[in-house]
Amino acid sequence: MTEATRQTPGTPCWVSLMVHGLDATQAFYGALFGWEFSPGPQQLGPYVRALIDGKEVAGIGRLPADRHLPIAWTTYMATDNADLTAETIRSYSGTVGVGPLDAGDAGRMAIATDPTGAVFGIWQAAAHSGIAIHGTHGTPVWNELVTAETSSVVKFYQAVFGYKAEPAAPSDKDADEDADEDYVTLLLDDRPVAALRGVGTALPRHRGTRWMTYFEVEDTDQAAEKVATLGGHVIEPPRQEAAGRLATVADPEGAVFTIVRSAGRSPDR
Repeated sequence: MTEATRQTPGTPCWVSLMVHGLDATQAFYGALFGWEFSPGPQQLGPYVRALIDGKEVAGIGRLPADRHLPIAWTTYMATDNADLTAETIRSYSGTVGVGPLDAGDAGRMAIATDPTGAVFGIWQAAAHSGIAIHGTHGTPVWNELVTAETSSVVKFYQAVFGYKAEPAAPSDKDADEDADEDYVTLLLDDRPVAALRGVGTALPRHRGTRWMTYFEVEDTDQAAEKVATLGGHVIEPPRQEAAGRLATVADPEGAVFTIVRSAGRSPDR
């Protein structure tokens, strides 16, 4: 495992979740990932930070009882200037719904949506630089925008964060199969940091365009079984892909995320 340092602007640096049942959600993720919790900034209400070996990996907050918002993990991108990034988001047809505002001495943040309606955050680090540990069970390992098609929204993210976009190479599919996958990798300094996946009409209408957080696990099949045992749901059962063995699941309040055992972590099953 490795400890994180301050992130290049545009790098996904934090993930957070707003729920109704904070105690029950802590119990679910604590059992699934081995997280422990400590109090975090309270500007938006009760909030805790999830810890692995005492190092921060994610945040969970409580929604006000009268707020009935979709329950979803939010990906935060690093920025050196949250106010300037918020203005850039607005300039390219995005919307800033919360902030920018200070989160105590931890940093400055805002919550925004891209032109397709996908929610994401921006984080200007101060005392809190973001995810502090990588490469072990329960840590965020990848972030991916699931959208209908990538060609228009990729321009927004390039304009706001300066990404280089690398479309997927042509696949080896047979001629009678569907067209090549609509997949774009986002790079900073030639390093992949996130991706956009176009799924066309397979995009669920009730969830719409959204950022998906991937969490590292030691064993995808066991983790998927544990999700169900703890009251969550398995949406797409474990399967082998180039990145590793993964499954798409949801917690008891419906927040969707992906669990993955990276291809390089252990031999394929």
